[in-house]
Amino acid sequence: MKVTTKGHSTIIKDTEGDIAQFLEKINSQYKSFESQNLILDISHDKSVDAKSIMIFSELSKKHIKSKKSFLLVVQNIDFNKVPTSLSVVPTLLEAHDMIEMDEIERDLGF
Repeated sequence: MKVTTKGHSTIIKDTEGDIAQFLEKINSQYKSFESQNLILDISHDKSVDAKSIMIFSELSKKHIKSKKSFLLVVQNIDFNKVPTSLSVVPTLLEAHDMIEMDEIERDLGF
Protein backbone atom coordinates (compact mmCIF):
# COMPACT_ATOMS: atom_id res chain seq x y z
CA MET A 1 0.00 0.00 0.00
CA LYS A 2 1.45 3.33 -1.07
CA VAL A 3 -0.05 6.54 0.33
CA THR A 4 0.36 9.96 -1.31
CA THR A 5 -1.28 13.20 -0.23
CA LYS A 6 -1.98 15.90 -2.78
CA GLY A 7 -3.92 18.97 -1.64
CA HIS A 8 -7.24 17.90 -0.11
CA SER A 9 -6.87 14.35 -1.41
CA THR A 10 -5.14 11.17 -0.36
CA ILE A 11 -4.26 8.61 -3.02
CA ILE A 12 -3.87 5.07 -1.75
CA LYS A 13 -2.41 2.63 -4.25
CA ASP A 14 -2.75 -1.11 -3.86
CA THR A 15 0.68 -2.64 -4.36
CA GLU A 16 -0.14 -6.27 -3.56
CA GLY A 17 -3.01 -7.15 -5.90
CA ASP A 18 -5.36 -8.45 -3.18
CA ILE A 19 -8.27 -6.02 -2.83
CA ALA A 20 -9.74 -7.72 0.25
CA GLN A 21 -6.44 -7.31 2.10
CA PHE A 22 -6.14 -3.77 0.71
CA LEU A 23 -9.57 -2.86 2.13
CA GLU A 24 -8.61 -4.37 5.48
CA LYS A 25 -5.48 -2.17 5.65
CA ILE A 26 -7.47 0.94 4.73
CA ASN A 27 -10.11 0.20 7.38
CA SER A 28 -7.43 -0.30 10.04
CA GLN A 29 -5.83 3.07 9.20
CA TYR A 30 -9.03 4.92 8.31
CA LYS A 31 -8.76 7.52 11.10
CA SER A 32 -5.72 9.04 9.41
CA PHE A 33 -7.58 9.36 6.06
CA GLU A 34 -11.11 10.32 7.13
CA SER A 35 -10.69 14.10 6.79
CA GLN A 36 -9.36 13.84 3.20
CA ASN A 37 -10.94 13.03 -0.15
CA LEU A 38 -9.94 9.44 -0.92
CA ILE A 39 -8.76 7.97 -4.20
CA LEU A 40 -8.16 4.23 -4.08
CA ASP A 41 -6.00 3.19 -7.00
CA ILE A 42 -6.50 -0.47 -7.88
CA SER A 43 -5.81 0.07 -11.58
CA HIS A 44 -2.88 -2.34 -11.82
CA ASP A 45 -4.97 -5.32 -10.63
CA LYS A 46 -6.37 -6.83 -13.85
CA SER A 47 -8.59 -9.32 -11.97
CA VAL A 48 -10.84 -6.59 -10.57
CA ASP A 49 -14.37 -6.48 -11.97
CA ALA A 50 -17.64 -4.72 -11.16
CA LYS A 51 -18.67 -7.44 -8.71
CA SER A 52 -15.39 -7.50 -6.77
CA ILE A 53 -15.32 -3.75 -6.10
CA MET A 54 -18.61 -4.00 -4.21
CA ILE A 55 -16.57 -4.71 -1.07
CA PHE A 56 -15.80 -0.97 -0.98
CA SER A 57 -19.49 0.02 -0.73
CA GLU A 58 -19.67 0.38 3.06
CA LEU A 59 -16.46 2.41 3.24
CA SER A 60 -17.70 4.61 0.40
CA LYS A 61 -21.02 5.31 2.16
CA LYS A 62 -19.25 6.12 5.43
CA HIS A 63 -16.79 8.47 3.74
CA ILE A 64 -19.40 10.28 1.64
CA LYS A 65 -21.56 10.85 4.75
CA SER A 66 -18.68 12.91 6.14
CA LYS A 67 -18.94 15.12 3.01
CA LYS A 68 -15.75 13.89 1.39
CA SER A 69 -15.22 12.31 -2.03
CA PHE A 70 -14.47 8.60 -2.42
CA LEU A 71 -13.28 7.31 -5.79
CA LEU A 72 -11.91 4.07 -7.15
CA VAL A 73 -9.47 4.05 -10.06
CA VAL A 74 -10.03 0.85 -12.02
CA GLN A 75 -9.04 0.06 -15.59
CA ASN A 76 -10.48 -2.57 -17.92
CA ILE A 77 -13.88 -2.71 -16.27
CA ASP A 78 -17.37 -2.54 -17.74
CA PHE A 79 -18.48 0.80 -16.29
CA ASN A 80 -22.11 0.00 -17.20
CA LYS A 81 -22.08 -2.79 -14.60
CA VAL A 82 -20.68 -0.62 -11.81
CA PRO A 83 -23.38 0.32 -9.26
CA THR A 84 -24.20 4.01 -9.00
CA SER A 85 -23.37 3.91 -5.28
CA LEU A 86 -19.65 3.75 -6.18
CA SER A 87 -17.67 6.38 -8.07
CA VAL A 88 -15.30 4.58 -10.41
CA VAL A 89 -13.00 6.23 -12.96
CA PRO A 90 -10.33 4.80 -15.29
CA THR A 91 -7.45 7.22 -14.49
CA LEU A 92 -6.01 9.28 -11.63
CA LEU A 93 -6.48 12.45 -13.67
CA GLU A 94 -10.20 11.80 -13.94
CA ALA A 95 -10.33 11.08 -10.20
CA HIS A 96 -8.81 14.49 -9.45
CA ASP A 97 -11.26 16.13 -11.87
CA MET A 98 -14.21 14.42 -10.14
CA ILE A 99 -12.98 15.62 -6.75
CA GLU A 100 -12.73 19.18 -8.06
CA MET A 101 -16.32 18.98 -9.29
CA ASP A 102 -17.46 17.51 -5.96
CA GLU A 103 -15.69 20.29 -4.05
CA ILE A 104 -17.38 22.95 -6.22
CA GLU A 105 -20.79 21.35 -5.66
CA ARG A 106 -20.22 21.23 -1.89
CA ASP A 107 -19.10 24.89 -1.89
CA LEU A 108 -22.30 25.82 -3.74
CA GLY A 109 -24.43 23.85 -1.29
CA PHE A 110 -25.55 20.98 -3.52
